[in-house]
Amino acid sequence: MNSIIANLMQVRQRIELAALAAKREPEDVELLAVSKTFPASAIEEAMHAGQSAFGENYVQEGIEKIVQLAKLRPWLVWHFIGPLQSNKTREVAEHFDWVHSIDRLKIAERLSTQRGEFSDLAPLQLCVQVNVSAEDSKSGVALAEAKALCQEIAKLPNVILRGLMAIPAPNADPALQRQAFTAVRDCFIGILAANSADLGFQFFDTLSMGMSDDLESAIAEGSTMVRVGTAIFGKRDKIHP
Repeated sequence: MNSIIANLMQVRQRIELAALAAKREPEDVELLAVSKTFPASAIEEAMHAGQSAFGENYVQEGIEKIVQLAKLRPWLVWHFIGPLQSNKTREVAEHFDWVHSIDRLKIAERLSTQRGEFSDLAPLQLCVQVNVSAEDSKSGVALAEAKALCQEIAKLPNVILRGLMAIPAPNADPALQRQAFTAVRDCFIGILAANSADLGFQFFDTLSMGMSDDLESAIAEGSTMVRVGTAIFGKRDKIHP
């Protein structure tokens, strides 16, 4: 059996078991296959195994694959999950369906304006990235600042605020993994509770957290979308510049 297909089956089983252990429905957790540094052919293989959502970290690399796989566009959903600079927002607004890494209002405003230039495209789905571990090397807004940023984004046209994304500091201890994910979940619940009557929050339903090494802990704490690359595509032997 093709290794990508076999790996996908194993990851889906992990998601199912983790969801059931948390007394959740497995279908409430979406798998986002992180395909950065892997070729379009690997994405095509995963798609034939039933995978439709793919995440890319680098704008140019992601767009090259989107263009290469244009014939498959109706079946694919493209998520941008890496840090996003102002000079790259137009390309992302034109080509991607989701952006997980919003950490300042300026980026959301640019995406909103630029998405509006493409009348044939659906609104861009946005997640605010929170820096739950307060790491200097990580993008993301502090938990205490997430609500204010979400409230401003919710007012923008051509985009839909979907939730929060987090990349906690790596930790092999499941208890500490869960502690970080609990903090993000509590932030999410607090934001939703404070804005439940606001139409801009009507689709605020996404907790994008958990990766290959900690997805079980993330699902236990309410993740609705896990971002998995290595466990599906294998080790990356190419370092992106």
